[in-house]
Amino acid sequence: MESKVSEGGLSVTLTIRLLMHGKEVGSIIGKKGETVKRMREESGARINISEGNCPERIVTITGPTDAIFKAFAMVAYKFEEDIVNSMSNSPATSKPPVTLRLVVPASQCGSLIGKGGSKIKEIRESTGAQVQVAGDMLPNSTERAVTISGTPDAIIQCVRQICVVMLESPPKGATIPYRPKPASTPVIFAGGQAYTIQGQYAIPHPDLTKLHQLALQQTPFPPLGQTNPAFPGEKLSLHSSEEAPNLMGQSSGLDASPPASTHELTIPNDLIGCIIGRQGTKINEIRQMSGAQIKIANATEGSSERQVTITGSPANISLAQYLINARLTSEVTGMGAL
Repeated sequence: MESKVSEGGLSVTLTIRLLMHGKEVGSIIGKKGETVKRMREESGARINISEGNCPERIVTITGPTDAIFKAFAMVAYKFEEDIVNSMSNSPATSKPPVTLRLVVPASQCGSLIGKGGSKIKEIRESTGAQVQVAGDMLPNSTERAVTISGTPDAIIQCVRQICVVMLESPPKGATIPYRPKPASTPVIFAGGQAYTIQGQYAIPHPDLTKLHQLALQQTPFPPLGQTNPAFPGEKLSLHSSEEAPNLMGQSSGLDASPPASTHELTIPNDLIGCIIGRQGTKINEIRQMSGAQIKIANATEGSSERQVTITGSPANISLAQYLINARLTSEVTGMGAL
């Protein structure tokens, strides 16, 4: 990206990404989207908010630099207004600072910090804002969070200086953007319907109900790797064998009458993590939702693949395969998980 500095400041188009919690996003959107609509119209910047039922969302602000600074000013003042409103019901006397979190490619963070921390110190001293660059990259990305806190005016000045640094030092190499993961919610099946648990309520989930009904009808899903262009080189081996005991159990609500089968498939080592999830959360979800038993073999030396064995009725197996495929697709395409 080329930068040219003119009398009135920077005259280029920029994209800045912000990481916000759900409550902050709600404040920016406003009732029926009125607040964000006004921000877009008055600043002239494009403001996009990532979709999804996530605890965190990405807010992308794009436009000429003067439009970006106007949009940032409006966001900062809105957050300050929220702080003032919350304090009217609170005994606290000192007003907390406004805090924004930018998402910046890790390759640009060195320039932002400067040699021996000289640049970040200069930004702190000249703007009066506190600036912290996270030491670790955000999950599954090559980006870091840069937290700015202070008065709205200090934040706007700070963002101006950060924009100058980012324009003078473009990202090196490919950037893998951070995408917040959806909040995982428990799923239950009852009366042929799938429900997700949200707080004290069970909310009907049409997509999972559809999967559940397909599984009950024993409609096989396309085998993993054969129809999905995202995995052209992936090997998939399927074996089926009749086994006398039904290993599925009766608790999942799926049809337990057909004899249990076993299917085996191989998944590349570098993708197995997205199937297992942190502390096994994802694989346990897939087991619960499909009613199938799923075993992942340990890594073998010299092999770039892991063996996955799925046991259960044909319906359980096809649903487990579908869910594994959905996890792999979401990982490769960067879309939200199912």
